[in-house]
Amino acid sequence: MRLYEHDLRARVLAEVHARPFMPVKTPRRFLHYAFLTDGEAAAADRAALDAYCASLGLPGPAPGAKQHRVVFSGAILRWESHSEFTTYTWEFADGQGLAFQPQPDALSGVMEGLPQPGPLLAAVDLHLLAAGEGDLPPEIGTTFTPASLAAAQAEGGAALIATDFQPDPHGYVRIVIADRGMTRVAAGALVQRVLEIETYRTLALLGLPEAQALAPAIRRIETALPDLMEEMRTSEGFEANHRLLDRLIALAAELEAGAARSLFRFGATRAYDELIRLRLEAIREQAIPGQTSWSVFLARRFNPAIRTCVTTGERQDTLSRKLSRIAQMLRTRVDVELERQNHAQLQAMNDRVRLQIRLQQTVEGLSVAAISYYVASLMHLVLEGAHAAGLHVDATVGTAVAVPVIVLGVAWMVRRIRRMHAEPGAH
Repeated sequence: MRLYEHDLRARVLAEVHARPFMPVKTPRRFLHYAFLTDGEAAAADRAALDAYCASLGLPGPAPGAKQHRVVFSGAILRWESHSEFTTYTWEFADGQGLAFQPQPDALSGVMEGLPQPGPLLAAVDLHLLAAGEGDLPPEIGTTFTPASLAAAQAEGGAALIATDFQPDPHGYVRIVIADRGMTRVAAGALVQRVLEIETYRTLALLGLPEAQALAPAIRRIETALPDLMEEMRTSEGFEANHRLLDRLIALAAELEAGAARSLFRFGATRAYDELIRLRLEAIREQAIPGQTSWSVFLARRFNPAIRTCVTTGERQDTLSRKLSRIAQMLRTRVDVELERQNHAQLQAMNDRVRLQIRLQQTVEGLSVAAISYYVASLMHLVLEGAHAAGLHVDATVGTAVAVPVIVLGVAWMVRRIRRMHAEPGAH
């Protein structure tokens, strides 16, 4: 029996194996770059890497692949494409075992054959050194700024990680990993996780400038809202409420524009912050007496920036809900005022219709009188003519007798005509 597979089964199963930890032999030197790339830049970068590898007779990334590893002469490249950034990690053998020697400029020439895929965001110079048990390696004390030094044990004490999170004169953030007896797979995993912490730290902080740029507008809206509420409490009439509603809609539009612009950035900041926490847990960090651990350093220097982004997003959400409720109340007021005006207009129309009916009735009465007078005059002339012809007819008496009949007949005729015009579909 052959079972048919889901279209995405192979892709889902391969996802957990997409970024395997590569064994690393101590000592090693790593130069790691992270570039911001959108969809178009990422596609161009993939094509450029494929062409570069082909020019050297090496395989390029497979179609649709997000990771690629290729061995060059004297270096190994690990390329990764993510949703908004692309990383290049170069691995070099280090026969001397001296910290950060040679200078990174002597090694960074490997990037000259590749076009830069986007703005550089993270640049890391990581040195994996052999070390024994005991105090901090001397390289740490001579390399990093003591005031910003963050050092801790990792992998259950089998390694020591240290950095000051500051760029050196060449623009690289230096990181030292002292290998105290890790396996090659454990060393590769630790190197990858440490590089990810620095990359995600930089990406997460992209939300801070956005939050700082939005802060004045949010503060202004928060300040204007109580004044607007006070005006709303005392305002009366359609025009006043309508002006308040226009002002409120303008504030809401400004707020929502900023929220829409920062939605992705703040969401990405929260996601990267969570990834950093997971990576710190994965390296099994242990504090060193007298030293600031990575977790403590980031909690003191990094977490306030993340909290600023989170708080800004929460303030946007809170203000949006408040503005929505106030706008709903103002719309209700405006609708009530509008209905009141419509009612007054309908009442005025009813008064005008009643007046027109009365005028019509008056005109009808005058019309009956005028027509009756005209018919009676004709009748009188007819009777006078008959009297002149020799008939014994009194024209005055005959007219007097005919007037009531004429009036009733004319009134009936006028009423019938009015009813015919009032009936729907009457012709």
